[in-house]
Amino acid sequence: MTTPDQPWARRPAIPGLRALVTTVHAGNLALHAGADPGGARAARARLEERIGRRVLFVSQIHSPRVVRIDRTTDLDAFAADPPECDALVTARDDVALAMMVADCMPIAFADPDAGVVGAAHAGRRGLLDGVIQNTVAAMTDLGARPERIRASVGPSICGRCYEVPADMLEEAVRSNPAASGETRWGTPAVDLQSGARWALEQAGIRDEHMELPTVCTLEDEDFFSHRRSSASGRFATAVWRDGSAENPDSARHAAQR
Repeated sequence: MTTPDQPWARRPAIPGLRALVTTVHAGNLALHAGADPGGARAARARLEERIGRRVLFVSQIHSPRVVRIDRTTDLDAFAADPPECDALVTARDDVALAMMVADCMPIAFADPDAGVVGAAHAGRRGLLDGVIQNTVAAMTDLGARPERIRASVGPSICGRCYEVPADMLEEAVRSNPAASGETRWGTPAVDLQSGARWALEQAGIRDEHMELPTVCTLEDEDFFSHRRSSASGRFATAVWRDGSAENPDSARHAAQR
């Protein structure tokens, strides 16, 4: 049970985006990480109850692959055998899309005018391979327009902490020139968050429609971090369409800090 100084989730501040980011106080949401799959299932059930919609998770593989959820999607079959991908898009108003992370970037997208939402998991590999651009393109196929899309990048490891070998940084910069970083102790680093801004701009997202994180998962113990502990659980970003069905009590459960 969380207390007022331990919010179970934080909400993006960007207007037009219905989403939340869970904290460690909501529990580990990953069935593949942590020591208690039963606890993860219970945490997922609590998340669904508080959002008031079915929450869809996938098998994340650090890819640029996007899967579309439409009215023909069998949600029970989807949950029983989640697809391997790192982004989801939908125009359905009865589901929430979730991506789990523990240092990578969880990104929520919405075009409130078109009624289209998306969620992406962007680690170093996914960022460089174009998962952000692919998500925006898939939303456009559903009627969204890039200049209307809102995008919120959730808590993730910052460029001052994400140390990598020099050859890995060189590879990153070839694909994403804004991803170049340096740790606070002067070694090569990948700046995922600056790289995300560049990729969003390349996809046509307007600067005033972007939100970047103000916390680093390695530094902020309200969030799971794989670099802090290899046994870490996972938190998640969930996004859904504005409209019917959000649990009216959910606002009192989710606090923004």
